[in-house]
Amino acid sequence: MDVGNQTVASEFLLLGLSEDPDLQPLLFRLFLSMYLVTMLGNLLIILTVSSDFHLHTPLYFFLSHLSFSDIFLNSTIVPKMLVNLQTDSKIITYADCLTQMYFSSVFGYLDNLLLTVMAFDRFVAICHPLHDTIIMNPHPSALLGLVSWSLSVLVSLLHSVMVLHLSFCTHRAIRNFFCEFAAVLKSACSDALSIYIMLYSVTGLLGIPSLTGILFSYTKIISSVLKMSSAEGKYKAFSTCGSHLTVISLLYGTGLGVYLSSAFFPSTLKWVIASMMYIVFIPMLNPCIYSLRN
Repeated sequence: MDVGNQTVASEFLLLGLSEDPDLQPLLFRLFLSMYLVTMLGNLLIILTVSSDFHLHTPLYFFLSHLSFSDIFLNSTIVPKMLVNLQTDSKIITYADCLTQMYFSSVFGYLDNLLLTVMAFDRFVAICHPLHDTIIMNPHPSALLGLVSWSLSVLVSLLHSVMVLHLSFCTHRAIRNFFCEFAAVLKSACSDALSIYIMLYSVTGLLGIPSLTGILFSYTKIISSVLKMSSAEGKYKAFSTCGSHLTVISLLYGTGLGVYLSSAFFPSTLKWVIASMMYIVFIPMLNPCIYSLRN
């Protein structure tokens, strides 16, 4: 290692989507519009669920938490990206970068866990309707929500503490629009192998059981729905779960692709766009997918 190229990090460069100055105003308007739509849509879901007694059910309880998570995930990343686009600056301080890594990790894990719990709720409601009010009453729902939040906060804190022990090279350009963990680790001059192993192990320990639980739940749901004799019942069941499956497909398709590719390949524009999907596009889409259907 060249000691002359190693220093205490004070800032990073976020290369973003494009370095073309002519595209910056267009990108700024586009992402500002998406951010405002995301904020408005998710806030409306939270206000509607909290104000309507008929929506005080486990499904809408978890949906309001998902909206809350999406609001803070966007607010952690998008405002800084908008400032950089408007000022034509690519700099983010070391402290801001760590903050982005921590909170994007918290709300990324939280989205994953909430979608898993929502899949279980749909499984109980459709496959065991007589036991729905017993299994998914307010107390287990609150406990599942608390466990999801606690796991997300603790795991993300572990990631961030380990990154604090790294030293970084003088070249600290990140090929993304935010401080994504894997991209930041590639800028480290000190040995980050143990952190890589921990990062992908924990992601696997949380992600694989969650995805397995979701697939199991929907396999059982589809099997139960196909046994229904009523066409109207089949349509109602599939329409209820269709929105959830759409979000899951988009989230896991882009999220897993980015995390798996970042372990073996250098970051490219297509993976930056994939990150944009689950950070910006899906939180904007969630209110439309869940609310318009209802």
